Amino acid sequence: MKRGSGILMHISSLPGPYGIGTLGKNAYQFVDFLEKSGQSYWQILPLGPTTYGDSPYQSFSTFAGNPYFIDFDLLIDEGILSKNDCTFFPWDENPEFINYSLQFNNRFKVLRIAYQQDKDNHKHEIINFRNQNANWIEDYALYMALKYENDMKSYQLWEPSLKTKEPEAIAKACIRLQDEIDFWVYIQFLFFKQWNALKKYANQKGIQIIGDLPIYVAEDSADAWACHEILQLNENRTPIAVAGCPPDYFAEKGQLWGNPLYDWKKLKETGYRWWIQRIRAALSMVDILRIDHFRAFDSYYAIPYGRKDAVIGKWEPGPGKDFFDTLAKSFGRKPNIIAEDLGDLTDSVRELLQYTNFPGMKVLQFAFQPGEDNDYLPHNCPHNSVTYIGTHDNDTLRGWMETQPEEIASFVKDYMRLDNTEGYHIGFIKGLMATPSDTIILTIQDLLYLGTNARMNTPSTIGCNWQWRLPDIRLLSGTLAETLHKITKTYLR
Repeated sequence: MKRGSGILMHISSLPGPYGIGTLGKNAYQFVDFLEKSGQSYWQILPLGPTTYGDSPYQSFSTFAGNPYFIDFDLLIDEGILSKNDCTFFPWDENPEFINYSLQFNNRFKVLRIAYQQDKDNHKHEIINFRNQNANWIEDYALYMALKYENDMKSYQLWEPSLKTKEPEAIAKACIRLQDEIDFWVYIQFLFFKQWNALKKYANQKGIQIIGDLPIYVAEDSADAWACHEILQLNENRTPIAVAGCPPDYFAEKGQLWGNPLYDWKKLKETGYRWWIQRIRAALSMVDILRIDHFRAFDSYYAIPYGRKDAVIGKWEPGPGKDFFDTLAKSFGRKPNIIAEDLGDLTDSVRELLQYTNFPGMKVLQFAFQPGEDNDYLPHNCPHNSVTYIGTHDNDTLRGWMETQPEEIASFVKDYMRLDNTEGYHIGFIKGLMATPSDTIILTIQDLLYLGTNARMNTPSTIGCNWQWRLPDIRLLSGTLAETLHKITKTYLR
């Protein structure tokens, strides 16, 4: 990656009239802001359709796009929907936060109207799209049709013949649910049509998209249902062990993620085919791909299924160098990947990261322990890295500064040479820009110096995350673009 800078803001956080950010006008205006402010990158979170808890890291499919992001106004412009089709349902209770219940209850009603009015108009385009994505879309569309038929219950609770994909039961379901399956294909067609147009616009403006790939698939997903053979599941398709992290300073009982684990032995026997398809598909959607929890390729924490916490578990070996050798051969080159290597790392993880030569991540909020020459301090950030003030899992800079002990706050102010007359965030941005890291990424919240109420996620909690939105695109004013552009050019990014 060249020396450059960018902004992290997920699609969901864009403003707009329908309760959640979409791939419409405001997304294009954000690209314009990135160009005007001299940025090179737009980083987003995973784009998949979200499940329980609304986390983009728990998705019904690792290949599909999130229907919530389909922009209604673009469909109105195409004559597919009318304004009344979209405004009949309630959306906005608070323009700064997403009400996911309203999204779930109302958005698909509008999309079904679009499907009924448009399904015959793009028949040949939809067939071509379906053929091009045949390796995943049929399983996904059938899975979603079956979920709705089963009141959105996990596939683990479906009748056994459907749960285990017995051919006769699946054949009957495909006939019984044909129109519903076609609906789920159609909305993926809409998503990818809008996404590809937005990405093309960004690339034409000199902006590259940094995407995000969760290391694991969700237990309740089309991936786990259709590709059970690559996961550690028993004969009843129940996980043998699940993913998480052991207890540490931040979590007394560890983190129980609950995702099924991969059967790396079986994956190796196939030449890691599913994983290569997954990364290839992701890199067809974005320019650069951040892979979450990179350390699991070296070793992963396995928690016996059914546990209520992550206290009991053990480390198991991952695929290691063999996986990345196979990946490079398949691509014919080193793919554009960022390795999320945060947390406590072993020497073997560091060795694997060095072997791949992927850039790792540094987070300044983890750096400031007085008297310690911390690896995350700006002067220690290597060229081959991507450095952040904080990520989607951190408090905002303002919230973080307001909660630090005086000793740490004083060290931060001295080290970063902060001057409150220009705003602590400006001093931090300058310090971030000055690091040796080839790439630095700001969250939009820190650029606007917003407080804790704008935090995107607090790990190990549910019910209050992934909700923040920018209330008005005009907050990204011309003056702000000019200020950021000047700082960016000063530090040769």
